[in-house]
Amino acid sequence: MPMSRFFPAMLLALLLAGCATTRLPHDFSEAIPASDSAFGRSIQAQAAQHEGRSGFRLLPNSSEAFRARAELIRNAQKSVDLQYYIVHNGLSTRALVREILLAADRGVRIRMLLDDTASDGQEEVIATLAVHQNIYIRVFNPLHLGRSTMVTRTMGRLLNLSQQHRRMHNKLWLADNSAAIVGGRNLGDEYFDAKPDLNFTDMDLLCIGPVAEQLGHSFDQYWNSALSQPISDFLLNKPTAEDLLKSRQRLEQSLQTTRIENTALYDHLMTYRTQPQLENWRKQLIWAHSKAMWDAPSKVLADDEPARALLMATQLRPELDSVSKELIMISAYFVPQKPGMLYLLGRADAGVDVRLLTNSLEATDVPAVHGGYAPYRKTLLEHGVKLYEVRRQPDDPSGGSSFGFSGGSDSSLHTKAMILDKQKVFIGSFNFDPRSVLWNTEVGVLVDSPELAGYMRKLALEGMVPAVSYQARLENGEVVWVTEDDGRLHTLHKEPGGKWRSFKAWLSDKIGLEKML
Repeated sequence: MPMSRFFPAMLLALLLAGCATTRLPHDFSEAIPASDSAFGRSIQAQAAQHEGRSGFRLLPNSSEAFRARAELIRNAQKSVDLQYYIVHNGLSTRALVREILLAADRGVRIRMLLDDTASDGQEEVIATLAVHQNIYIRVFNPLHLGRSTMVTRTMGRLLNLSQQHRRMHNKLWLADNSAAIVGGRNLGDEYFDAKPDLNFTDMDLLCIGPVAEQLGHSFDQYWNSALSQPISDFLLNKPTAEDLLKSRQRLEQSLQTTRIENTALYDHLMTYRTQPQLENWRKQLIWAHSKAMWDAPSKVLADDEPARALLMATQLRPELDSVSKELIMISAYFVPQKPGMLYLLGRADAGVDVRLLTNSLEATDVPAVHGGYAPYRKTLLEHGVKLYEVRRQPDDPSGGSSFGFSGGSDSSLHTKAMILDKQKVFIGSFNFDPRSVLWNTEVGVLVDSPELAGYMRKLALEGMVPAVSYQARLENGEVVWVTEDDGRLHTLHKEPGGKWRSFKAWLSDKIGLEKML
């Protein structure tokens, strides 16, 4: 086809492939009060003893993170609200979907809010779940044209790039508006160690009590936003009850097949069914004052940079400005840009012990982001900022530390957390990069607790040891990497990561992608 005819034809296909072209009004709903369920009332009674404080427990390993999600569904009596950026098919996701369906069967209202990119090519599968009378599914910031094929979806996103690169990056799991999980994990086997060749080192926080109700308010804002639309709006052929029945049958068959073919993995994930731990965890909670923080959903509608009042980063800034002794930042993706750079240099020059743990070039799953970080490295080191870059750990798939900093053959740091003056800890979906600050929406919790901060700090320091991370240093004015192998420290004068990854990082820097990273 001549090029003069190709683009009109592609645009026509894009238009014909779209199903919904306008944003229709949808039903308004709110979190069901915690007091409406026995589970919620039991948490309210427990929290009442702690004078406005909420209860917290870190979920530093993937097994506990998966178990906590499954057990919260099992304990929920009135509602489960889920908000996620990525949902990958796999054993862990299928097991959680089964629990969600069983909860819906017993009358629990399920609201699932997914970033629209998670639905690409999966609309029918996702919408089939919403056939259940107690399951409601919406997508955030949806593409309205060209959803029918991979080609037209790609074209649709490219033709509306100013809006389509702005995504809902939030991760939230909420049961009976009284118990919540926030952190870095999406849904997929790579986040729960159910994928043997890939392990994202991640961190979640179990939140019990008043802060969970705050997170319920955040969910309601997103759910009722005009940017959130029912997944069924984008289907010409609506799934039926029979489709749901067949899907459930396929789900059970898939789980049974895995049970037979990979018994060890199946049994490992399913221990929550025979050995529940939630009641034990509720006895171990750290009770502290806290604050849930989140971006306004309308952040993604800005023509250019959003107003500062809409940003979670604006809420965090006073906390960061008050740091006087030590700041530890853990960020899977670190691109400070000029404002972040000035802040970190100012803290370091004022005598604050500033430490950063991020991915090395060889470990990151996005080398382009490393290209946005590397140009700042030398200046940060010159001002005394300590930089640690997590290594790939090909020889220790079982994990060597309680934080899980050793991983599979493609281990990668995915945690997003900050520890402020050994007093406060922030955990959520927020990376220290332009994408989290300006373009994506995020959610997290700030906890004022020396005990919790101390535990998180201990785990962070485990991730900075030479056997697990490279420490970037200056030697004769050049960046070198100090690490440990076979019990011996040694210095690398060439950045580990290989030529292809180095090229992608270099190219990202040269073509000016930094603001988009």
